[in-house]
Amino acid sequence: MSILSKDRISLQASAVDKVDAIRKAGELLVITGCVLPEYVDGMLTREESMSTSLGNGVAIPHGVYENRDHILKTGISVLQLTDGVEWDEGEKVFMVIGIAASSDEHVGVLSNLADVIDNEENLAELLKTNDPDVVVKYLGEKQST
Repeated sequence: MSILSKDRISLQASAVDKVDAIRKAGELLVITGCVLPEYVDGMLTREESMSTSLGNGVAIPHGVYENRDHILKTGISVLQLTDGVEWDEGEKVFMVIGIAASSDEHVGVLSNLADVIDNEENLAELLKTNDPDVVVKYLGEKQST
């Protein structure tokens, strides 16, 4: 079972602010059975203590340690924001990747994300696409041989 599936990807979305964006990314995890609703509150709590922005228009909100019991299964959600939202002072985020991980299954996805962020062309495609298959191509787990 993939930790990134098309039903956890919302493209060309909008959010009024950072809190709304985190809630929407979290809701994708809730409605697809990855987390309990309380986990989303943990994502917001985490953001208050430390920004989850990676730079380059990408943020990776996730819950705090105390929320691990609210994770039903590991999964990530992707919320692509057409107009972006103010994240930190003067910084806009256009892609919010919600993470719910009960162990380290998400590490491969984060590794893929780091590779994509380092490649401006790939990142631009990811931030503008209207095809969820493109998101899965860049952020889904790489198949081991």
